[in-house]
Amino acid sequence: MDEGKKPDPRDKDRKPFIKRPRPLQGLKDFVSRRRPSIDEVVRETTSGGIVFRRNPKTRQVEILLIQDAKNRWTIPKGHVEEGEQPNQTAEREIREETGLQEMKVYDWLGKVNFRYRRTHTLVLMTMHIYLVHGLGETDSLKGEDWLTDIKWLPAHEAVDKIAYDDIGKLMLIGMKKIRNMKI
Repeated sequence: MDEGKKPDPRDKDRKPFIKRPRPLQGLKDFVSRRRPSIDEVVRETTSGGIVFRRNPKTRQVEILLIQDAKNRWTIPKGHVEEGEQPNQTAEREIREETGLQEMKVYDWLGKVNFRYRRTHTLVLMTMHIYLVHGLGETDSLKGEDWLTDIKWLPAHEAVDKIAYDDIGKLMLIGMKKIRNMKI
């Protein structure tokens, strides 16, 4: 101890500094778990619809949702084919995925941008979403084989059930348009 320096009473409760070895094995494990590098970036465009109807008995607005193979509730949608306009894609995909044949495509509600990884590819996705009125025989739905479920839900339940917040926000915009257009 230095001459003239008073001892600090807290020193007796302090543990001595111990130099610990670096966790090299943990770092090696982390590095070996990394995903493979991205070799390409692709842009894809999809289109779908927030399909609504008035319940024949209650006149309440209902939204058509599909449940995908991963049990996520979403809207009918699919890839825009060459030469096809996004509103045409929305109509085609709704027919293919739900079996609903009669509909009227109203307004474009917006788009959702997201990205995901497909092994060595980064996919930048743009999804166009339209407000679509389900007409005709709306109770006779036949979902594609890969769907887990398909159903009409009261609008407020559909917003709560949808797996994607961005689509849920566009549902709210769609419901406002339905009220304003008095459909």
